Amino acid sequence: MGNQIDAKKLQDAFLAAANNLNVNKEYINELNVFPVPDGDTGTNMTMTIMSAAKEVAAITDPTIENVAKAMASGSLRGARGNSGVILSQLIRGFTKEIRENSESGYIDGLTLARAFNRAVETAYKAVMKPKEGTILTVAKGMADRITEVSVSEEDIVKMLSDVIAYGDEVLAKTPEMLPVLKEAGVVDSGGQGLMTVVKGALSIVKGEKLDINVKDLELDVNPAAAPVSERKSRGDISTAEIKFGYCTEFMVNGDHEFTDEEVDGLRDWLNGVGDSIVCFSDENVIKVHVHTNHPGDAFEKGLSMGYLSKMKVDNMRLEHNEVLIKDASKIAAEEAPSKKDDKAEAVSNEPMKDFGFISVSAGAGLTEIFKGVGVDYVIEGGQTMNPSTEDIINACEKVNAKTVFVLPNNKNIILAANQAKAIVEDKTIMVVPTKTIPQGISAMISFSPDMTAAENFEAMKDASEYVSSAEITYAVRNTTIDGHAIEENDIMALGDEGLLSVQKDIGKAVEEAVSKMVNSESEIITIYYGLDVKEEDAEKLAGVIRKKYPSLETELQFGGQPIYYYFLSVE
Repeated sequence: MGNQIDAKKLQDAFLAAANNLNVNKEYINELNVFPVPDGDTGTNMTMTIMSAAKEVAAITDPTIENVAKAMASGSLRGARGNSGVILSQLIRGFTKEIRENSESGYIDGLTLARAFNRAVETAYKAVMKPKEGTILTVAKGMADRITEVSVSEEDIVKMLSDVIAYGDEVLAKTPEMLPVLKEAGVVDSGGQGLMTVVKGALSIVKGEKLDINVKDLELDVNPAAAPVSERKSRGDISTAEIKFGYCTEFMVNGDHEFTDEEVDGLRDWLNGVGDSIVCFSDENVIKVHVHTNHPGDAFEKGLSMGYLSKMKVDNMRLEHNEVLIKDASKIAAEEAPSKKDDKAEAVSNEPMKDFGFISVSAGAGLTEIFKGVGVDYVIEGGQTMNPSTEDIINACEKVNAKTVFVLPNNKNIILAANQAKAIVEDKTIMVVPTKTIPQGISAMISFSPDMTAAENFEAMKDASEYVSSAEITYAVRNTTIDGHAIEENDIMALGDEGLLSVQKDIGKAVEEAVSKMVNSESEIITIYYGLDVKEEDAEKLAGVIRKKYPSLETELQFGGQPIYYYFLSVE
């Protein structure tokens, strides 16, 4: 059937798309404009699509409906970085259209054309200020082309081949649309990633056979994320104090979009069998987390509403005993029970506080700093590993507060945080658009418990914008940016608005960056040194800065961040 795609072919095509992206992710990473060692477009897009691929591959009796749902829900929750979020929104729009217009069990050319256009419409809406010369431009070019071709061409293979050829043409023109791409001599990495996805899917539509084992493609994509309150083993709590012994998680996948009444009904039922409940829906999926003594009953209740996926049960009493045995000596030394008995009450029994805080961090020292200024839950990640939408949702679930402020601290994490905000329904999530670690720290310091949530949001946002930030790292390839010729292994200082310095020496790069950041209103210079910097070297550099700017206060802090030698802030 050259003019139709059935459910099995849709399933295989999506897996082939994921496979093709995974195989080519390093090449796509190398297309990032800045030649930083953690260029991540290919990795982010791969992690996003693989989250969905695992769900799609698990379907044994494919239909257009269940394959499309798995594609959308998996990519939505697995979305990482701006490129990953945009890819997830393209998939979301595409699948909405085919689900609504494939009653026959097949996708025809006209439906495919509408799906391409709906994908683009959905993705553009997700980005506050869409920029041309990016993945969005490439997607729009293909959508426009398939609209033209579908009028006269019914054969889907010919149609898609034409569309992909045109997509390559648009991709090749992206350097003419974005001067920064032209100067660096690369096409848009996100656009290249999208073309890689579509080409992988076309191989199956054309009839090629690929031996795809999604387990072989699994990546270690889960950044270490732990609530501050749970960083140490709780040896002070006996198993007798664990009222409900099984931490139970699963997702209910329905054949329709769940109503608020259905979700509320399930939540009320869960309240009768356990505690620590999280229950929210995203269209045809309900995510459930509950502590209960009868996980089987919870599964049965879920099965009455749809099929289950991502089922997980942990015996908290058993895990608690194992932790006590493993860490007994450490706990005895650090947390004597006589000093902790008054803190043994479980978090779930504590009243919900008004405000809570989540921050993305990039190193042990920075994590301690965020803890010190009041952050409840730290997601370890950042530029080297962008947390997914799911990671941020899970963090929001852990914070026992009515309003939770999220500090992404990286421009490539803001979209994922906003996507999480749209999914979480049982509390108010406010994403402060912090783009750097120093901005996040400044935002936290500006919080006042005497102000309302809205007032604090504005104050935190204003405080973050007042800070000038810079990151010091090395180049992984030769290129030209902002008129600077960069050679491999050169030291770069990346500021809020672009490149501040290119040097052969780390100290000189820091000095030049600071000189461009300091102005007549500056008061404090803060230097956060990274994992690969010796303390004595950092102290020496701080001394140089203090001598150069005697009227300013210069602080030195251990950040512990990988890859980046220093984070700098001036305020």
